[in-house]
Amino acid sequence: MMFKRFWERLKTNYLRGSPLHRVGRTKTLVSAVVCLSFLSFIAFSYHFLNSSPVHRIANPPEPAITCRMNNLQKSMFTPKDHTSKERLHIGARVLVFVESQYSKAAKQITSSLQYARIDYKLENAGHNLPTLTHADKGRFAVIIFESLEAYVNMDNWNRQLLDKYCQDYKVGMIIFVHSADEYGIEKEKVPGLPLILRYNVAVKDYRLNAFTDIWRITKPGETVLDNIEEDDWVVFEYNHSTYEPLSYAKLAPPPYLNSRYIPDNSTVVCALLDRGTLDGIQRIFFGNDLSFWVHQMIFIDGISYLSHGKLSFPLERYILVDVDDIFVGITGTRMTADDVEALAKSQERLQKEVSNFHFNLGFSGWFYQHGTSLENAGDQKILEYRNKFWWFGHMWRHEQGHKFDQAKLETSMIKNYQFAKEHNIPVMHQYAVAPHHSGVYPVHEPLYQAWKNVWDIRVTSTEEYPRLYPSWKRRGFIHKGVMVLPRQTCGLFTKTLYIDTYPGGRKKLDDSIQGGELFKTFLYNPINIYMTHMGNYANDRLALYTFESVIKFVKCWTNLQLKQVTPLEMGIKYFEMYPEDKEPVWQDPCVYKRHMQIWSANKSCDRLPKFLVVGPQKTGTTALYKFLQIHPAILANYNSPDTFEEVQFFNGNNYHKGIDWYMEFFPVPGNATSDFLFEKSANYFDGELVPYRVHSLLPKAKIICILIDPAKRAYSWYQHMKARGDQIAGNYTFHEIITAPDSAPRKVRELRNRSLIPGIYVQHLQKWLEFFPSRQIFIIDGGRLKSNPVAVMHNVQRFLHIEPHYDYNDYLRFDPKKGFFCQVSSANKSECLGRGKGRHYPPMNETSVEFLEQFYRKNNVALSKLLSKHKYRIPDWLEKELSD
Repeated sequence: MMFKRFWERLKTNYLRGSPLHRVGRTKTLVSAVVCLSFLSFIAFSYHFLNSSPVHRIANPPEPAITCRMNNLQKSMFTPKDHTSKERLHIGARVLVFVESQYSKAAKQITSSLQYARIDYKLENAGHNLPTLTHADKGRFAVIIFESLEAYVNMDNWNRQLLDKYCQDYKVGMIIFVHSADEYGIEKEKVPGLPLILRYNVAVKDYRLNAFTDIWRITKPGETVLDNIEEDDWVVFEYNHSTYEPLSYAKLAPPPYLNSRYIPDNSTVVCALLDRGTLDGIQRIFFGNDLSFWVHQMIFIDGISYLSHGKLSFPLERYILVDVDDIFVGITGTRMTADDVEALAKSQERLQKEVSNFHFNLGFSGWFYQHGTSLENAGDQKILEYRNKFWWFGHMWRHEQGHKFDQAKLETSMIKNYQFAKEHNIPVMHQYAVAPHHSGVYPVHEPLYQAWKNVWDIRVTSTEEYPRLYPSWKRRGFIHKGVMVLPRQTCGLFTKTLYIDTYPGGRKKLDDSIQGGELFKTFLYNPINIYMTHMGNYANDRLALYTFESVIKFVKCWTNLQLKQVTPLEMGIKYFEMYPEDKEPVWQDPCVYKRHMQIWSANKSCDRLPKFLVVGPQKTGTTALYKFLQIHPAILANYNSPDTFEEVQFFNGNNYHKGIDWYMEFFPVPGNATSDFLFEKSANYFDGELVPYRVHSLLPKAKIICILIDPAKRAYSWYQHMKARGDQIAGNYTFHEIITAPDSAPRKVRELRNRSLIPGIYVQHLQKWLEFFPSRQIFIIDGGRLKSNPVAVMHNVQRFLHIEPHYDYNDYLRFDPKKGFFCQVSSANKSECLGRGKGRHYPPMNETSVEFLEQFYRKNNVALSKLLSKHKYRIPDWLEKELSD
């Protein structure tokens, strides 16, 4: 009011008198306006910084979700249990036929299956069928076709085989039907089915048929009002009782009007169930793709229904909403007492929808009482309400964990621990979150140890493993006894404080809530930990708007049962559901910029090897290892006290020690560009998980393996174990070992397997080729390495692109006593491998030779084909064997 009166007086005085008089007053006016502007700025700043969000914005957004059903109607739609005895005869896998794996529809299907963590096999619709059965059991639970054309255009033989498989094993199909490119096609009959398609229509007011047995997660009864954005829908007409509508809509005018559209507002069928009474095959037809969010729900329930419950989703959803940095924030953006009251009231409302719901507050004690007077009152109100909420510790001053050693991390945590004690903050769930996710992944070992020592932390969470995007690929892992759970974002970050500055506007946020990305996290993830920040509970209170809206939307459209348990219980439940996630898969920290920002500055990917010698054992890997070390540009790993020259990281318990442990085995290269770090671990070649693990950490690494006659390799391994004093090898002949039955003692079977299985080269090489292109894999003929190592080392250098080229003629010499090439020392003497190398064994008996020839024959033929396919040179020993 004071400024209003001042302005009115100034205006009156200025306008009084003639224009000439006004000119004389202009300077006075300008000065007054400047003064007024300055005073106004001060007043506005004071008003903004010391007011509650209610004053900062008059009307914080309210949840706008309306459920049309009352409680009685909701109770009518109970989730269906699809379990039947037919599920016992099929596997837990989906077969997907696509015309192109890069099409929009194919990507939507595969990403949805990945999101749902459903295993699938992708096949080109024009190729031969994969094997459909195994051991009198169907391999696939559901068959999915990217398009109807892919199904009806299958050649007759494959179509008949596939239909018979579905009939015999009661396996259903999901088929997507897409509009024709030619607008002239209005209707078309489906060959072989009493079904008519109407193309290129727009629809509105989409609703579900409540009277069908498909709905499990989906709750029918609501309607998607207004027009659906796409105008290329296909709708269905039928004249047989086998068909049952799954959804209806009304025809709508397309975004553009043209001569072929006649508005009639009639009801049409958009998704359809074929119950199989016509030909014994159940099918679900979609008149559009998975872009429409309701189709995502129908898709999940359809898989459950058609698989007889084999691929059913649980209905329980466990939810935790973390409010990071409850005391941390720029002055003017922090919570006031009114905001804390709103937070508590929102929690009460949410507890009616989510069993045991509590906001989980993360605190950094140093920032307490560091705001304006109203914000400090907000801090006090938070502590007044401390027992209403759950709590977890950050760092004392919000430090980034990866920047500090263990001692400094513990000092910071102890201060925060003492702050919690002094203010009676109930921190009791053995859970913590690192600021900025720093040190959780990529792992900073001191952080994990400090957590254990100070807070006895058993659970944390991060959105960074294996990386931030795509969100549906986030996973959990266990490291040093700490369960790391996947963490979801909800579209709100520290910079998102007001609805009118939300990226993409309010519509973007509402789209995420109403069927979009945030809704899908509830739909697909049984366990969700959401990351939010204090700033979005002040100001516009967008976080309250977001979570109340999305939970109400979930309740409207789904039968999901929303619950909250402690973080420790969530961790236990997660790894009960997904035990395969327990072991982490270490990724290359230097691939993603974000990971480099939260990885310790004193670590470098320069200490990761550029190539690996992977074996198999007893093929000459140690000789190659020694020859490589001669080269001045090649640096080997340091020796291990347990496994000598081998690190053996990727194939055993050492893998759980993490990449910090692994990198300690490598020197810091003098020149990261020209120097080549490498390691040799000969048991990598046949390790089940090794190719996947190596590719995850070292995707650009080159792989070297050595192949010799597998029969000789098997005999050499047996003799190696015998020379080492192995009791089994000493008590059994070689022939007894390799022919031992499965009923033999465990240690006998173990020696049999270690003798025979690594020599099934084709099986192991195929696994490496699944992850590495053939240009990154170099195969050495073990016989040539022994007889002509100079030529082999020349080719190895070419493969690695090492400069300068090294002439091994000057450094390798044949030793007639040893029977192989040795290194030439500076004193011009031969330095050969130890006594354990180059042993002369008694000849293998003919019976064993014949057995091994028979055992490896089929695999060696397959190996020859695989090598030829990838344009590798066939080893001399293999050519000789196949020509005999």
